[in-house]
Amino acid sequence: MQDNVAIKVSNASKLFKLPHERHTSIKSAVLNFYKRKKTYELQKALKGINLEIKKGEFFGIVGRNGSGKSTLLKLLAEIYSPDTGAIQINGKLTPFIELGVGFNPELTGRENVYLNGALLGFSQKEMEAMYQDIVDFAEIERFMDQKLKNYSSGMQVRLAFSIAIRAQSDILLIDEVLAVGDAAFQRKCFSYFEELKKNKKTVVIVSHDMNAIERFCTRAALISKGNLDFVGSPEQVSKLYKKQNASDIKLSDNTDTIDTGAKITKLSILGSQKNEFTLKEIICLEFNITTEKPIKVAPGINITRDDGQFIVGLTCHAQVKPKITEAGINTVFTISFPARQFIRGTYSVDGVVYDSTDPQPVFYKPSMASFTITEDEQSWGVFNLDCEWKRKD
Repeated sequence: MQDNVAIKVSNASKLFKLPHERHTSIKSAVLNFYKRKKTYELQKALKGINLEIKKGEFFGIVGRNGSGKSTLLKLLAEIYSPDTGAIQINGKLTPFIELGVGFNPELTGRENVYLNGALLGFSQKEMEAMYQDIVDFAEIERFMDQKLKNYSSGMQVRLAFSIAIRAQSDILLIDEVLAVGDAAFQRKCFSYFEELKKNKKTVVIVSHDMNAIERFCTRAALISKGNLDFVGSPEQVSKLYKKQNASDIKLSDNTDTIDTGAKITKLSILGSQKNEFTLKEIICLEFNITTEKPIKVAPGINITRDDGQFIVGLTCHAQVKPKITEAGINTVFTISFPARQFIRGTYSVDGVVYDSTDPQPVFYKPSMASFTITEDEQSWGVFNLDCEWKRKD
């Protein structure tokens, strides 16, 4: 392996046995053995993965649930061994996977800090010097003398992460740490990631957060059904992942559709051929609605980010007074809103029609349209606040 390579994965595969039935007695297990009855099936979690990660890279691994990305991370961490192929690691590696595994629930938070520090190779004197920094980062000082079994799962992971980042290592493996904690704690994680990039640490991160992947990673990989589909720039991988999600959503459209009196025959996004918008632009949606019976038509939308985060749902009730529309009539509605209210990413739009006399929709169809915000402001969360900053000297 070359000196500039931190991790090399060569034709690595991983199999798991999935039992068909559970033996309830020794007798049933023995009978099945002598009958040569196969009571399990083999699942290939990873299939012939080949990958090289250079020293100093911030490398993202992306994929849907069950795709094999966490299995790959566990192979790199030597939690699992590959069934075929080989994995080579060049340097000291620290995994941030299943944080808090070494915690003792009967000990206090304070005692667990020293216990985990010892597992990482720190002396008691070293842990005393860094104790306050750990507690401040985790933001749980009031609870440090309580037993860990009384902590929420989020508090436990925050404490574990705050200890783990003290480890002195060349390579870090991080699995969905950003899913833990509030916005303030996530900002601390982001600052820590910036510091890692600045210090040219080798980092491999698994995340569903495409904004974080694009912001921090130098390269990324897309894994699907155990296969390494693509390795390239974070932007390329993010686009492929979003396409994959969108196509999977469309496959289930028919099972989620409601159609009992009106229909959105077309939902168009106006003003952009590629449905891509900068923060200065206005997004305009146009509805073509045909009624099948006389109703007071009131269209609405649900907007969801591509990672499944619901953003907003609204109807026209507050601004358009509904009136009876006879059967067979086509009506056009539009709704406009500033693109700058959204953080960078891709969003799907569900089409909804109400009869204003009934709270239940007469028509609903998911993912009738989608749009992408291509720019980003210095913000985080689920939306951009439409605001104006001023400085008074």
